[in-house]
Amino acid sequence: MRETFQNDFEPLSKLYPGRLYDDPMIFKCNQQNFPDLPEWLRFTQRHPFDNGFLYGTPTSEGKSIIEIYAINKRSYETTRQIIVITFTEAERLPYQAEFFIKLREIEKVLPSSVQSEVKQDLQKLWDTEALEIVNFTNALDRGGRVPLPLAGHFEGVYVKVGSKQSFSDCLLSVLKPEHEKQCSSGAKVRVPGGCNFCSIPSNCITWCKTELFDLSRPQPAPPAPTMGSGILEDGGEYDPPESPPSRDFFPDYIVTVIVPLILAIILCVLLAYIMFCRREGVEKRNARTNQIQLYHQQTIHGNTGELRNMAGQRGVNPPQSTLPMFNFRTGESSPPMEHSDNPRIPLIMAQHDPYSDTLPRK
Repeated sequence: MRETFQNDFEPLSKLYPGRLYDDPMIFKCNQQNFPDLPEWLRFTQRHPFDNGFLYGTPTSEGKSIIEIYAINKRSYETTRQIIVITFTEAERLPYQAEFFIKLREIEKVLPSSVQSEVKQDLQKLWDTEALEIVNFTNALDRGGRVPLPLAGHFEGVYVKVGSKQSFSDCLLSVLKPEHEKQCSSGAKVRVPGGCNFCSIPSNCITWCKTELFDLSRPQPAPPAPTMGSGILEDGGEYDPPESPPSRDFFPDYIVTVIVPLILAIILCVLLAYIMFCRREGVEKRNARTNQIQLYHQQTIHGNTGELRNMAGQRGVNPPQSTLPMFNFRTGESSPPMEHSDNPRIPLIMAQHDPYSDTLPRK
């Protein structure tokens, strides 16, 4: 219970008035001096805010010392408690049955209140009150698949009960050939009349997964082993098998060693020829290339100097198109204007046709 361990982390004497903690906790359980739990014991905790459950049915008499470690996820403190479980052999129940509850999960069935509800429904089905719960098993431990994380999808729980009273007619109906035929074909199983006693829908059983175990009949003991004389029969002389024939590994040696070595030598010789024997031709080619590049550089340098000399000797007049008031059709030009603010000159020169041969008068 989380409340018990909460008191170990935060005693009431240390708490402020009116403030109580409800911390998330993770429990770790193992048998004392062992890294894990006994094989018959299981532990489950779905969420850090849920309580943990230890459940199982021992197979023989004895005692187990269980160490429980609680880790506080708020303060990361750790505390330990020890539980001593002593179990004795219970009275044997000759008639046992196992039921599968599809709409339940293991931690939802282990509380005592839910166990009482399941037990009451099975008592009505068995038609007796002398019924004891033998074991709970999670469907995942039987090879079941993990359900989708959606509402209405559950893992399922196997509940095994036993009694001294024989099976009821409702339970014996699962042994009929018609019932087995319907379950094997996948058709909807018809529940025998008056046999469906689940008062809560989530506690209803799956009829096709119901199994009955009749332990009232003594099981025949296995036959005792026959004792021999202890002397082996004479089988003649020992003839060992022949050794495998010898194998010649020389062809394998040639394929795996000699052939790659020859190829490596050939490649080395070819590379040495390219690097050393062809070097003179490469140098000549490089020298010829350098000469061509130098010639191009000298040619560009000479041409640049010649263009500069020609540009320095140029003394012609600027083109008439750059002069003011130049008519590009007749080639005539007018003297520049004396004053740009003369009132006899039109303010907007664009009123005259620029393509006419006459010039504006002063």
